[in-house]
Amino acid sequence: MSGTLHLERDGAVATVTLAARTMAPAFFDDLGAMMAELAADAELRAVVLRGSERCFSYGLDLPATFREHGALFSGGGLAAPRTELLRLIRRWQASMTTVAELPVPVIAAVHGHCIGGGLDLISACDVRLASADATFSLREARVAIIADLGSLQRLPPIIGQGHTRQLAFTGADIGAERARTIGLVNDVYADRQALDVAARALAAEIAANPPLTVRGIKEVLAYGDGRPVRDGLEYVAAWNAAFLQSEDLGEAVSAFMGKRPPAFKGR
Repeated sequence: MSGTLHLERDGAVATVTLAARTMAPAFFDDLGAMMAELAADAELRAVVLRGSERCFSYGLDLPATFREHGALFSGGGLAAPRTELLRLIRRWQASMTTVAELPVPVIAAVHGHCIGGGLDLISACDVRLASADATFSLREARVAIIADLGSLQRLPPIIGQGHTRQLAFTGADIGAERARTIGLVNDVYADRQALDVAARALAAEIAANPPLTVRGIKEVLAYGDGRPVRDGLEYVAAWNAAFLQSEDLGEAVSAFMGKRPPAFKGR
């Protein structure tokens, strides 16, 4: 547990809950530290990321950020404050990237508002689910900021350039059904309770598969992002040539022949 995030474990599934409605500066250090802890856990198979308050996240806590780093935003054009601001942005970017680079699938369960930094965060996840009351907004343009924590880079492969640009240029809100239509979320559920049940069920379904295979799928998908199909095919061929043989493969065949559920151990 950290000051801004709560961690729960249910077997091979971890649930990470945002403890506050906004992201104070400490959130980014906490996020990076928690993702590093989870990345090092060989028993982990899936993660659910959710909000604890009446919303998923309102994004960056601007008052707290200006109290702690205000001099960097008003320090004029001198090189020292500009360089320090660059370092800060890069550090916060890196914390979001730890979510994308987690070796197991991450499922975002979004209820209520998901604004700014919240959208950056879920765009780094593998799967996004929402409750019917969810609202999404890439709102930085309305406060004279260019979104810089990943939305502009990660959303185009998810929802396309046109939808990303419309969200970024307008800062407009879209509802859960619109988010599903454009591919931002996979499914929409009636309320937060149904959303939590569905997210945990999906995580459990993923966790029931051979864990090293699931990790390999994520690695192969990440490698192929933005590369030609030929490169992706060569990579997955080399991957399977190296890792296809496993105890889990033998267990899958044995379970199929014996007409029983498999018990994968990640070996």
